[in-house]
Amino acid sequence: MQYWPLRSSGSEYRLNAGQAAALLSRVGENRSRLLASDLLQLVCAQVPLAQCTIFAYPQQRNPHIVSFADRARMAQLPNISANYAERFYSLDGNQQAMAGRPPASGAERIMVQRQSTDDIAHQDYRRICYEQPQISERVALLGHCEGGRWLSVNFYRGREHGRFSSGEIEFIETLAPFVMQVVRLHYRAYVEANEMPTLLGERVVRLHPELTRRDRELLRLLFDGCDVAAIASRMGIQCSSAATYIKRLYRKLGISGQRELLALASQAQWPVMPH
Repeated sequence: MQYWPLRSSGSEYRLNAGQAAALLSRVGENRSRLLASDLLQLVCAQVPLAQCTIFAYPQQRNPHIVSFADRARMAQLPNISANYAERFYSLDGNQQAMAGRPPASGAERIMVQRQSTDDIAHQDYRRICYEQPQISERVALLGHCEGGRWLSVNFYRGREHGRFSSGEIEFIETLAPFVMQVVRLHYRAYVEANEMPTLLGERVVRLHPELTRRDRELLRLLFDGCDVAAIASRMGIQCSSAATYIKRLYRKLGISGQRELLALASQAQWPVMPH
């Protein structure tokens, strides 16, 4: 099992402008299944592959399946991806890569992780995710996105393809900055469309990292539009206690009400990260 920071590539490959425009034009659309399929098509121009999966890793939560695609091998990939996200992700070499090389002071770093069937000691993980779909090896691209989340783009080789050659890995690394940017933009559009309360809460927490777990839960409920009664019910407390917690939270943030809370979250922009 290996992982390393993205290396400078000596490849002369240049991405076709039409390919780039097509991928970027789909950002924000409800095309999750096609995102992995598009990336498979892009990379398979030079590197034979069997599957592609894309996961997001929120802090203290199971991975979220962003997209998956299979080149007509088997119909079980959705179940395999769900098994990984629910049961096996903590055993994955991607976890070691993410934990072993945190980005420095907010700077974006892309990591590359390589894992073969022989690297996996856990019998069920190896059988379900590699042996049954006849996968021999995987190369993953790992990058940070806002909220302290990681994204992984995983390219899998079928047994019939053999192992990745050094030239094939170099080709994937050549495409890595563009691939990660497309995936990051797509995932951000998904979060803004589906997880806005969580996103706004994460922006406030970035400004106030001293907030407690209860404060962060309260933030999410406030951004979700919950009133005092709903907050009390969701948190399992009395309405009077919920009102007290809200006042304490506002004092910590130096604000006086929900309107100022929304303004605070709107002003807390995420830094632009170099690739």
